Amino acid sequence: MSRFSLAFHLDPKLNAPLYRQIYQRVKAAIMEGQLARGSRVPSVRALASELGVARATVENAYGLLTAEGFLQSRGQAGTVVSAPESLSAPAPSPVRESKARRPINPMLPSVSSLPFQLGLPALDAFPRAIWSRIVSRQIRHTAINDLGHPPLTGVESLRHSIARYLQLSRGFTCRPEQIFLCAGYAPVLDLIIGSLLQPGDGVWLEDPGYPVTQAFFRAAGAVPMAVNVDDEGMNVPQAVKEHPLARFAVVTPAHQSPTGVTMSLSRRMALLDWAARQQAWIIEDDYDSEFRYHGQPLPSLKSLDTQGRVIYAGTFSKVMFPALRCGYVVVPESLVEKLEAYSPLRICGTPPLVQSSIAEFIEQGHFYRHLKRMRQLYAERRGYLKQALTAAFGADVLQVTEQAGGIQLCARLNANLNDAAIARRAREQGLAVQALSDWQVLRRERGDALRPNGLLMGFPNITSPQEAQALAARLSAVVCANQK
Repeated sequence: MSRFSLAFHLDPKLNAPLYRQIYQRVKAAIMEGQLARGSRVPSVRALASELGVARATVENAYGLLTAEGFLQSRGQAGTVVSAPESLSAPAPSPVRESKARRPINPMLPSVSSLPFQLGLPALDAFPRAIWSRIVSRQIRHTAINDLGHPPLTGVESLRHSIARYLQLSRGFTCRPEQIFLCAGYAPVLDLIIGSLLQPGDGVWLEDPGYPVTQAFFRAAGAVPMAVNVDDEGMNVPQAVKEHPLARFAVVTPAHQSPTGVTMSLSRRMALLDWAARQQAWIIEDDYDSEFRYHGQPLPSLKSLDTQGRVIYAGTFSKVMFPALRCGYVVVPESLVEKLEAYSPLRICGTPPLVQSSIAEFIEQGHFYRHLKRMRQLYAERRGYLKQALTAAFGADVLQVTEQAGGIQLCARLNANLNDAAIARRAREQGLAVQALSDWQVLRRERGDALRPNGLLMGFPNITSPQEAQALAARLSAVVCANQK
């Protein structure tokens, strides 16, 4: 049995029954201090949904933990950890001074809410009433100490909530002190680069890949090394052969951005093996892996990391809403002091009120319920757009790429069409379509067979088949005009 299966999935083939596996995972989290005394665990319904098991299975696990004194039921208030205080997580390391580095200010994409906008979750489906009550309660309970300078690395309650979420839902264990809160993905990159990168360092970048990542590393003086993406994700054997001495690799293994493919297990293990040999760092951008349409979310690459080489980046912008301006990074134990020392130069820009509200949103179980609803909704809304595009275009013009999750759709174009020109014209018509070729790391000639040619579209805010049909018709008019 592979570590991949054991670490992240409940395995019916194991001798231990499913309830016992849940029991062991939660108990380990408590014993290691990831679940502190008094913290609330997910409800039976929420955890059963997250793991894809019957509620009775979770009830049996919780019952055993309660009988052994690890959990305590408080009725409508939920189930909380009742373990001794001695099992709490260790105290954070002291902050140290660091030399200032040149700030990185690349040109970032503008923000909009036009049709097909990428990275925008379903804003109409977010539970705003619940969120408003939580924020109002946080404001009413503001203490004098809350009015001072906030923690540089993030509010403690949210760091603990994220650690518990990652332990129970993403399959790896970390201390809250390994988690650094930032105001989104770009500040996460800024923190990592400022703390670790030296000008001239080589970095593997997925090709095609997220333009913001490319911009930050170029601005920092890194040497971008384009690595092709195929149906198994980043082509690690190619990268090892052509660029073995790189110091960083940036990957989106669960749902490659932008193609949507999943990195195979063999590629993941090869990437980890290279990083261990070269003492290189892997930055795992886990930007929307929660939204898998069928089955459980895929395990993270970090859960396979036994050598402490993976830096895990997550965000609340896509699972909740972008206006939160809140992301986070989980670093290996060996890097905690380095990032703590650099943090005074890149303090967390997310207001403490927002951070505390997110923590309460998670602890009360609303976060897990929201994720479950969004998985179903996004599968439905992606279906609206796929059907509309299929009806509006012939298969010889545009084909929708199959994918198992995510909040953006990739459609391949006929080789005779220019995706960049189509995307420009679409934006002029108020459609926030992006060209797949604009996500390249290395620019190639239009006739090159390796040049990606397609369109990227966000679909979460398409609320009906009729709306999808109208948008597909507008896009079809743009493509037809470009063919003339």
